[in-house]
Amino acid sequence: MKNEESFVRLRALEPEDLDLLYHIENDETLWSLGPTNVPYSRFFLHQFMADTTGDIFTDKQVRLVIEDSQGQVVGMADILSFDPKNQKAELGIVVLNEYRRRGYAQAALNHIHRYVRQTLHLHQVYAIVCAGNSVALRLFQQLGYHRSASLSDWLYDGTMYHDAIVMQKIL
Repeated sequence: MKNEESFVRLRALEPEDLDLLYHIENDETLWSLGPTNVPYSRFFLHQFMADTTGDIFTDKQVRLVIEDSQGQVVGMADILSFDPKNQKAELGIVVLNEYRRRGYAQAALNHIHRYVRQTLHLHQVYAIVCAGNSVALRLFQQLGYHRSASLSDWLYDGTMYHDAIVMQKIL
């Protein structure tokens, strides 16, 4: 694997990332993979960005942009459901189609693991993954996550329900 310190960079959302956020949130192919199955307007996303304080302790979440070593945006990662009392958080990650299967997700998650362990002092992280998403399940397993629960009919894509797997990592 390439040196992750220089392979990817994580940064905060900037106003110019509105189009990226709009594209990801409105990509119907992603709706069965997470809790969203409705389109978001640019206005709504603009307000979301404006209302975010940038303080994970206040917002209980943070959205990060993933860039490659050349500064090209390759995806987004989320730390959400932040629970400082119980020292845990949920993670989510999306790599844009044209950059998938190049190691960006693994490198970004390794950066996030270091951040949540060293800076936020979390004890564990988890991801809720669609049971049919074998690529994501394999990625999390390679990073030391284990299957801790199966959630029946957990995700609805607008047409049908999908089971989900809770992947958990003790840091």
